Amino acid sequence: MIESIRQLIADEAQAILNIPIGPEYEKAVDLIVHHVHDLNGKLITSGMGKAGQIAMNMATTFSSTGTPSIFLHPSEAQHGDLGILQENDLFLLVSNSGKTREILELVNLARALDPSLKFIVLTGNTDSPLAKQADVALGTGRPKEVCALGLAPTTSTTVMTVIGDALVVETMKKIGFTVEEYNKRHHGGYLGQRSKQLL
Repeated sequence: MIESIRQLIADEAQAILNIPIGPEYEKAVDLIVHHVHDLNGKLITSGMGKAGQIAMNMATTFSSTGTPSIFLHPSEAQHGDLGILQENDLFLLVSNSGKTREILELVNLARALDPSLKFIVLTGNTDSPLAKQADVALGTGRPKEVCALGLAPTTSTTVMTVIGDALVVETMKKIGFTVEEYNKRHHGGYLGQRSKQLL
């Protein structure tokens, strides 16, 4: 088992190193900065299942680092929650297949409300229907899942998390986010104390 776990970690680490990196990252960060910080919109993340959990984590991390963001469940969006949408908002959609029905429906419903909406898509399939509707498509490199069955989202969600971290960190740099501003948003717990010490 020990060797198996070592190999699993090595495979996931290699998948991270294989993430395709190109100018689309700069385009994505520029869109986030422009819509949220220049136009006073917000970043709306969404995804179904495990991808949705990654999208939710992205939203909370963006918010704690100075970029207002909220997670919108694609199913709940069809039952009124799409009302959170406001002028100049921007979507960040996460779907490994790029074919998730609820996410494709969310795109259509959101565009019916605001045809000018912009979409950043994070997917394992940059030729998918979802990616083709994106203003910016970020590919994961389609890593093989380390799941024993090759089915459960494991490596793919690891890679998605890292891509989300890259977007957050580069956005922080672009907006000049400071320790003082972090502390204003994060009072409690160890990180709150740590940020106070750094002031």
